Amino acid sequence: MRVHTVGEVARLSGLSVRALRHYDEIGLLKPLTVGENGYRYYGPDELLRLQQILLQRELGVPLEEIRRALDAPDFDRLAALEAHRDRLAAEARRYADLVKTLDQTLAALKGDGQMDETAMYKGFDPKKQAEHEAWLVDRYGEGVRAEIDESKARTKAWKQTDFDAAQAEVEAIEAEMAQALAAGLPADSQAVGAIVARLHAWVARSWKTPPDANAFAGLAQLYSDNPDFRARYEGRAVGLTEYLSEAMRVFARTHL
Repeated sequence: MRVHTVGEVARLSGLSVRALRHYDEIGLLKPLTVGENGYRYYGPDELLRLQQILLQRELGVPLEEIRRALDAPDFDRLAALEAHRDRLAAEARRYADLVKTLDQTLAALKGDGQMDETAMYKGFDPKKQAEHEAWLVDRYGEGVRAEIDESKARTKAWKQTDFDAAQAEVEAIEAEMAQALAAGLPADSQAVGAIVARLHAWVARSWKTPPDANAFAGLAQLYSDNPDFRARYEGRAVGLTEYLSEAMRVFARTHL
């Protein structure tokens, strides 16, 4: 049986060595053995378990839920893989619709055709949006519905290019936060504050008024508490959820 070092597993999986060590520390992926030199070694079973972890992470499952599922006595690896395949196939069909929608939009913007407005939002997931709204109401009470409705009203007139630009901006912000975390920049550093300032401006575009200190700190808590946001950020970099939330709280205290 061939075993792999932590560095080899990192190269095979695309994860960082730091992430693999974190998985070991939280009991998500233990190595087959640890040598006298302290090196971790992984065998075939560990590689298969890591595949399960990565598949479930791609589907937005929080790490703690993944660990509980994999450690359950009745866990069936074959059934889990078949279920993952079905979900990924469904996602592939949805992404194919999104690509088609964007192609039609691009063609219309370039003057090569007319955009069917009824198809502009094909492929977007209204069910997931409804789940987010229900989670917010459940966590923060009925009073939050007015804020949700206000946000919808603010973005109702947006064109597809507006949504695309907003998505691209938040992707860039999150990527820069992940880079700052990897570089070891403190959450209260000036460089990180500049990134968070962009996030604050991004949020303000869809709010009735720019979030004040309490609202922005509350948003930081929401990002930390909500499993979808946590899965999104941890998928970028282990520890990014708490790092971003703390940076937002610092910004709220010092700039708002």
